[in-house]
Amino acid sequence: MKIRTIILSIIAIPLIGCTSDRQRIEAPKTTPTPNAVLSPVPKDASAPTSEATSFSTPGAESSAWPKPAGSYYYYMEAHLQQRKNNPEKAMEFLNRAMELDPESRFLKKESALLNIQQKNNKRALEIVEALVKEGDDVEMMLLYGRLKHAAKQMDAAKEIYEKVLAKDPKQENAYMILGSIYMDEKKYDRAYEIYRRLVEHFPASYIGHYFIGKIHSERGDLAAAEKAYKRTLELQPELEEPLIGLVEIYKSLGQTEKVVETYQELIGNNSDNIGAVLEFGLYRDALGDREAAEKLLKPLGEESLSDTNIIQKIVQMYLNPKKYKEALTILNYMTDEGPGSSDLHYLLGVACSGLEKDQEATVHFQKVEPGSRFYSNAVVHIAFAYQEQGDTNKAIRFLTEARKNLPEDPDVLLYLGSFYEEIEDFEKAAETLQEGIQLDPKHVRLHFRLGVVNDKWGRKSESIEIMKKVIQLDPQNANALNYLGYTYADSGENLEEAERLIREALKYKPEDGYITDSLAWVYYKMGSYGKAVELLEKAVLLVPDDPIILEHLGDAYLKIDDRAKALESYRRSLLHKKKDKGEIEKKIETLTGRGI
Repeated sequence: MKIRTIILSIIAIPLIGCTSDRQRIEAPKTTPTPNAVLSPVPKDASAPTSEATSFSTPGAESSAWPKPAGSYYYYMEAHLQQRKNNPEKAMEFLNRAMELDPESRFLKKESALLNIQQKNNKRALEIVEALVKEGDDVEMMLLYGRLKHAAKQMDAAKEIYEKVLAKDPKQENAYMILGSIYMDEKKYDRAYEIYRRLVEHFPASYIGHYFIGKIHSERGDLAAAEKAYKRTLELQPELEEPLIGLVEIYKSLGQTEKVVETYQELIGNNSDNIGAVLEFGLYRDALGDREAAEKLLKPLGEESLSDTNIIQKIVQMYLNPKKYKEALTILNYMTDEGPGSSDLHYLLGVACSGLEKDQEATVHFQKVEPGSRFYSNAVVHIAFAYQEQGDTNKAIRFLTEARKNLPEDPDVLLYLGSFYEEIEDFEKAAETLQEGIQLDPKHVRLHFRLGVVNDKWGRKSESIEIMKKVIQLDPQNANALNYLGYTYADSGENLEEAERLIREALKYKPEDGYITDSLAWVYYKMGSYGKAVELLEKAVLLVPDDPIILEHLGDAYLKIDDRAKALESYRRSLLHKKKDKGEIEKKIETLTGRGI
């Protein structure tokens, strides 16, 4: 868990307990919290009055409102509804109290907090901004800063927190939140000054000392960083993060004994800290101490059969960031050939694939058993490996057989249908995709692929209706919007609708060269050749080697009588065409008056 994430989390939600035996760095919640709404007893001079008649106004009473009608009564009713977990009714009563006592800062503050709880931060911000203008007490300014922070208005939030600290240097939370903002922005000098002031006013703030150490480390002042991390541990000996910081310092300095000692302290007498065990095992392996590495990592292999956190940690720390070499080293220590190693073999397959060791990857994927949660993914990996080897029919045979173990998996049918599409068996492709849709009628990708297959099969009207269905299921599906729009444009029909669809697609993929080409083709069909050229030139910049876009650009240049550029575009298109070259060759021959 990253420290930064923890610090930011104090703005909106309570902190979650950590899973390790060691403590992680936490910080007190900001003041006030959403749970503080509707205090049971008003505490300020502007609290609602209990005198029912003092605030009555003509026509204010209604049979829908219980009596007596004093603002205090309605406030207490709001508090009662809040305790009953009925925030909407609480807001109704609170608004009534505010109508009777419109000058009460207390009620306005309570309204802001209740709006926050109901996730209506916009209204809460309006209320708090007005209160701050009336009088900038520290509590209200903290709430104001929190709302600006939540709205990602960081400059405003920083300014507010700076004012809070200028007004009251003892606001510990303000230092921590402001420091975290500067850390996120990598403004380490400013962050350092904030944390320095924090520990000056609160010498026992382990958070302040930790971040001072982190900033020193970022600056390369390792001695100062080490000192700050050690001070953090003096204040909170059970913390993990400063130990991790010390490990990185000692690694940088080549101090092997200290690295080992710190890892051992970090891990303690158990292996609950999975990340530290993985990193320590890698470190031992890098030192050539395979026996020590195996002692650390091999037990994790057996534990992973019952503890899914181990698999998740390897994915998070190594596979997602594409550290395939490190993942391979760890997994080779963890994996044996006994039953139950399917998950590890799948991860090994992913690591090998990432390192372009395709044959080894396939071997590991083949060892993933049908009962594994990764079996479906492994099957797809193997099928695509056969396809990439140029044997799509083998991929089809393999997936067809594997399907017996995955009778309810629509994704397998999606890939199987795509392979049939590739070998141009459109009837079988459509049949397979429709079978998948029967399993999952709202599976967008199955519907989209079926639309493409029907188009290639020559069933244009069916394709159009299917693409409409895709858009109905997923109105923001840029691929379907573009496909349908281009289909209309290419046939010269419904050009206004085509333009609308493609512009909608561009809202979701504004820098997509293929969608840009589609819009250009709409303008081409409308006869707006200048606009078409402008967009096609942009499309070619985005996708320089697509033969269709290049051919479209050549056609558009020809329409504005730029034959030289048209010829250049056609020749570039021909260079990238793999089949069906006859038409583009004829266009070149027409322009040159001779063959290619």
